[in-house]
Amino acid sequence: MKVIICGAGQVGWQIARHLSGERNDVTVVDYNPELVRRATEALDVQGVTGFASYPDVLDRAGARDADMIIAATHSDEVNMVTCQVAHSIFGITRKIARLRARSYMDAIYSDLYRRDHLPIDVVISPEREVAEAALQRLAAPSTFDTESFMGGKAQLLGVALDEDCPVLNTPLRQLTDLFSTLRAIVVGIRREGRLFAPEPGDQLFAGDQIYVFSHVEDVNRTLDIFGKATKKQERIVIIGGGNVGLAVARALEARTDRIRAKMIEMNRASAERAADALERTIVLNGDGMSAELLAEANIDRADAVLAVTDDDKTNLLAAVRAKQAGCPMAIALINDPTLVPLMGALDIDAYINPRATTVSSILRHIRHGRVRAIYSIGDAEAEVIEAQVLSTSPVAGRAVRDIEFPEGVLMGALMKGDRVVKPTPDTRVEEGDVIALFCMSGDVPEVERLLQVSIDFF
Repeated sequence: MKVIICGAGQVGWQIARHLSGERNDVTVVDYNPELVRRATEALDVQGVTGFASYPDVLDRAGARDADMIIAATHSDEVNMVTCQVAHSIFGITRKIARLRARSYMDAIYSDLYRRDHLPIDVVISPEREVAEAALQRLAAPSTFDTESFMGGKAQLLGVALDEDCPVLNTPLRQLTDLFSTLRAIVVGIRREGRLFAPEPGDQLFAGDQIYVFSHVEDVNRTLDIFGKATKKQERIVIIGGGNVGLAVARALEARTDRIRAKMIEMNRASAERAADALERTIVLNGDGMSAELLAEANIDRADAVLAVTDDDKTNLLAAVRAKQAGCPMAIALINDPTLVPLMGALDIDAYINPRATTVSSILRHIRHGRVRAIYSIGDAEAEVIEAQVLSTSPVAGRAVRDIEFPEGVLMGALMKGDRVVKPTPDTRVEEGDVIALFCMSGDVPEVERLLQVSIDFF
């Protein structure tokens, strides 16, 4: 597949890294020659320096025979015009644009993206994706990572194991025997910095970070087995009143269960805008790292603090200050993945990576086969892929034990009709089933092959 990626920032870089690693023909376009040089030197991609919306720049990038264009520059308007040029002049069939402004996302204006208006096939909203990720972290407060699958009926949980975890030093196959009715499977383990898909004989140790697939009805029981208490979040303090903070506050206000939220925003104009847009959320104007202002927000009585400003270091420090002031749980938005190792030392419970959420959304529309959802784990180390099994897929009609999955791939959940089941070696995968697979990044191409349909399907 020939793909043009416009924008060589964090999102564009990660998409190029994924696709070039899977032997696609990738060209990166950016007006910053340093970013283009970095991409071409580190990745197996071609680079073009120039403004992505200029027809001659896209022509030099090979737009005449490209299969897909991904517009992920920092400007919404450049991304929109790039898709228009790609459609009108070059006839590129698949166009994905990243748009940030909330007005562009409003459902009443969705007619804008019709092919005879502004031809964008897929619109990705980072702020909306990040806000959803923040809400999921709040819903599972004892996890460091979480994502929903299968229409919300299955949950991927990231759990850090402590010394008091009841099932330490227990082989995974024994866990299945001990908790035979538990619809949960450990699909990934990070130990001493290395992520891997475990074997049935592998044991769990203190300090491990594990990824567990669980039926949504068994989430609390799963967390209890791994030594994590579950507590409802009723009082939330949001630090940062930009697009992400505002989206989270709106979503909390829309929930049926009553949640008391307070917001702290440094910029006065942004604070006033948030106060006008929100009904029940109390908005305070000031520095989220101020001990006095945190005290005014009753941080010591809050269940969680969510630091989502546009500055990583501010988020980290504000989360630390809130924890020191008595808040039991802190979640920080972190763009720079090199800062993630500081989380443990700073006693920050969970983080949100906007780049990973955006990359996951874009990848969902790129993968072959009938892929329904994708979640990128770590620094592009692994993916969780949810896909529907088609009649001509090599996995259709076979028991799980007979499917030749690569070593770094595990099936975490399977949905038959509207019923999610825990897959066992004897479970037969049928046409129409939906499967969720944990895949190490190097195994993704082989998984795509297993999910693809043969040419006679069309």
